[in-house]
Amino acid sequence: QVQLVESGGGLVQAGGSLRLSCATSGRTFSGYTMGWFRQAPGKEREFVAAMSLTGGVVKYTDSVKGRFTISGDNVQNTVYLQMNNLNDDDTAVYYCAGGLWGLVVAGRPNYWGQGTQVTVSS
Repeated sequence: QVQLVESGGGLVQAGGSLRLSCATSGRTFSGYTMGWFRQAPGKEREFVAAMSLTGGVVKYTDSVKGRFTISGDNVQNTVYLQMNNLNDDDTAVYYCAGGLWGLVVAGRPNYWGQGTQVTVSS
């Protein structure tokens, strides 16, 4: 059974940083893509970042470019999202996702995690 388990969320002041982790199990994602999505209260889930684990191609939504960094550890089967200079608009539940590149960046990944809450206070 494939599982994606997020951790690292919490409450942070505006301008601060958090690092989210996504531990994967049940299959290898080495040839696939891992991504992060988020859903703010009253809004639809949106794409944040994705990384192809083959070749290392990355993609970010415009609002996080220069502030967020996605990375992966193939040995520990874990994907990270380093978030710096956080602001109120970053408050959301963050979801880890995995699958084929085209499906992940289109918002239709094969696998989803349960989500972790990130709250930014101003």
